[in-house]
Amino acid sequence: MRALPLVLALILPLPALAGGVIATRTLPAGTVITAADLRAGKEGAGGIEDPSRFVGQETRITIYEGRPIQASLLRAPRLVERNQIVRLLFRRGTVNIATDARALDQGGAGELVRVMNLDSRTTVTARIAPDGTLHAAR
Repeated sequence: MRALPLVLALILPLPALAGGVIATRTLPAGTVITAADLRAGKEGAGGIEDPSRFVGQETRITIYEGRPIQASLLRAPRLVERNQIVRLLFRRGTVNIATDARALDQGGAGELVRVMNLDSRTTVTARIAPDGTLHAAR
């Protein structure tokens, strides 16, 4: 008799705990989120979170309408795309060199990407600045 509630709990479907921030429409991968794309959900496992925290982030995967949005599904917006021609800055002490390079990876602000210097054909690692320029890593 004591096992009956346990068995029923395992058999009967439970209501989904939709907490936190909810997508108001289907957001394909790579979509930059706006305030109109989000709404606060019912208090659930994660509690109500501030939707403005996610505005300006980019989706890593498709998030369907009505589904909760988690921080792990988002990333900083891509500033550099693969094969894009970018400005590469190299600074050591008083020496400053600026040249064009081809991005070999995609990335957002603060991330490290590989780039190929178009003049020397040398591959270097560079950090993406918030303005989209790349700074050769030391």
